Parts: sequence; C-alpha cells; structure tokens
Amino acid sequence: MSRFLKLITFICFSVFFSNVVQSKENFFDEALKMFENKKYDDAKFMLERNIVFNPKDAKSYLYLARIYNHEKDQRKEEYNLETALLIEPNNEEVILMIMKIALEKSNYSKVKELSEKFTKICKNLCKKNNRILKDLENLEPKNES
Repeated sequence: MSRFLKLITFICFSVFFSNVVQSKENFFDEALKMFENKKYDDAKFMLERNIVFNPKDAKSYLYLARIYNHEKDQRKEEYNLETALLIEPNNEEVILMIMKIALEKSNYSKVKELSEKFTKICKNLCKKNNRILKDLENLEPKNES
C-alpha cells in the first residue's frame, strides 16, 4: 500500500511540474504572438505572467522594454532593460537599447562604457554600435579652450 501511495504521489508531482514547464513556454509564446500582432496590453500581461513563473527570462524583460518604448515610458523601459542586462550581461540588443536611452539622456560616459563592452561581445549587431558612436560624436560637447 505504501508503494502504491508513493507511486501515485510521484505521478501527481510529475504531471504538475510538466504542466508548469509547458505553461511557462506558452505564456512567452502567446505574448510573442500578441506583440507581433501589436496587442501590446495583452502581450504585457502575458509577459508579466511569464516572469512570475520564470523570473530569470531575459527575453520577457526585453519584450516588456520594447512595449514600454512603444508606449513612450522610458523609465519602465530602462528598468526592464537593466533587469535583462543583469540576467544576460552579453545581450547585444539590450546593450544597444540602453545605449540609445543613455544617448537621449546625454549620458555620454555611459554610452562610451557600454560601447566598449559591446565591442567586445559583438556578433550580429556591430554596425549599429558604429552608428551610435557617430551620433555620440555629433552630440558630445566640444572642448573649446
């Protein structure tokens, strides 16, 4: 009888945890579909729901940042990007987005610091870093002595 109860308990836990794992993927996949269909409020809800089950999912924070960028809420956008960067320090897209915000805020030192880091890890988006550096050169105040 005891073996039977252990077996039933094991089966119940297995089914429960497999459903939790599948639901994590479903939340992000559903959110991605909603994001692509420009249903930003619904996507935001699903991404936040995904973060509850998987708080270390950098992609969820990145897409939340994209939604807040669309909504022109720079404070929340930056918060989600910083969180994504903590989880994935070598995420090129996150670094570029943070660099753009720092450039808008005229935080030249942060742009240069992130650019140096970006140059070391760059694989796919290298050309965009050069474009940001050119923008930085055009905006950075010139020392007139």
